[in-house]
Amino acid sequence: MVTFVVSGLLGVAPIVIPGIILAAWIIASGADSYVAHVFEGHTMRTVFAASFIGAITPVCGVTVLPLMAGLLAAGVPLAPIMAFWLSSPITDPAMLATTAATLGIGFAVGKTLAAFCLGMFGGLVTSVFANTEWSRNALRNNGIAGGLAKESCAAMVSFDPWVWKTDTRRRAFARQFWATARLIMLCLVPAFAAEYALNATLTPDALARYVGEDQWWAIPAAVFVGAPAYIDGYAALPLTRALIENGMSNGAAMAFLVSGGVVSIWGAMAIAPVLKLKPFLLYLALAIIGSLGAGYVFEWVV
Repeated sequence: MVTFVVSGLLGVAPIVIPGIILAAWIIASGADSYVAHVFEGHTMRTVFAASFIGAITPVCGVTVLPLMAGLLAAGVPLAPIMAFWLSSPITDPAMLATTAATLGIGFAVGKTLAAFCLGMFGGLVTSVFANTEWSRNALRNNGIAGGLAKESCAAMVSFDPWVWKTDTRRRAFARQFWATARLIMLCLVPAFAAEYALNATLTPDALARYVGEDQWWAIPAAVFVGAPAYIDGYAALPLTRALIENGMSNGAAMAFLVSGGVVSIWGAMAIAPVLKLKPFLLYLALAIIGSLGAGYVFEWVV
């Protein structure tokens, strides 16, 4: 397990570390107030953009965690953050090609459309709660996430991208970098440990017992049984093909693929320490409802 966790951390480091640096720079440079202002008053536009970018970029909810947490700390509304968080783990260009090669072009296109629609659905629903206290302050007030909001340079009226030139901004960058890096480590270590435990105990035969038959409960079972057991987006493709060969319906297979990215144990464990209970429960509810919808629509269309 230790070897797997270390390997997992090294594997995501090339994506996570730039995210940590960018989050720290946003705060130290004073760009946080400008970024937050871009997302104000244009809910539909920002949710659309967040959903579209999330559906086509090669990042997932865990690797983009430092940037999303930093934007929340900077005052960016929860709705576009939720849209990106829901759409980004499901697919990306490489996943699109791999899905097409493994399951066919129909699954590849359907999965990409599901990612975008789930982001739009989640962002628009979240915008309904925009005026609630828990939506305006979605980050937890604990030692893990609380430090992200402490170093904001919003009080600095001017924007200065050259953060290393002044001592104040250098200190703000260092403190923000450490706070975000600590958050990521505390989130990812147990997440990768959980992934290893699931990978070591579950097999396609074990999953086929619950979601491998074409029954009326196959799609809900794929979400509520399959998603927590979802290991990795690429590893899930041959697993899904094996389940289809064992009798799983196309709709249940799509529900499994979509829900696995957003409701998997390791993904949820990474977000839980960051968000307060209500926004976290909203995230789970939106992910489950959207995954069920994707499964039923794909079953009906195909």
